[in-house]
Amino acid sequence: MSPAKPTVHIYTDGACLGNPGPGGWAALLRWNEHEKELTGAASRTTNNRMELRAAIEGLKALKKPCRVVIHTDSQYLRKGITQWIHNWRRNGWRTASKKPVKNQDLNRLQQST
Repeated sequence: MSPAKPTVHIYTDGACLGNPGPGGWAALLRWNEHEKELTGAASRTTNNRMELRAAIEGLKALKKPCRVVIHTDSQYLRKGITQWIHNWRRNGWRTASKKPVKNQDLNRLQQST
């Protein structure tokens, strides 16, 4: 029997001054007694893009297969990765009203991470 994969908790946040405006994101990875902080910024962005970027960069920082728990205060991020993404993919990255999904580039990147 193989050993259980470790669980990494990723705490994320993103914000911007104005929407759009200059913004930043942060992710804290925590596993056992270890922590890793990640941060970044963009000169013109939206709060939703920064929320997505925090989760993506947290996932990209993982070095080995593991269980992941993402902690976020963003309903956009939470619903995007647990509910909406399934229909977006099925509908060719279009919303129920047939409009292109916003932040499609980051949502697709997150899906592949």
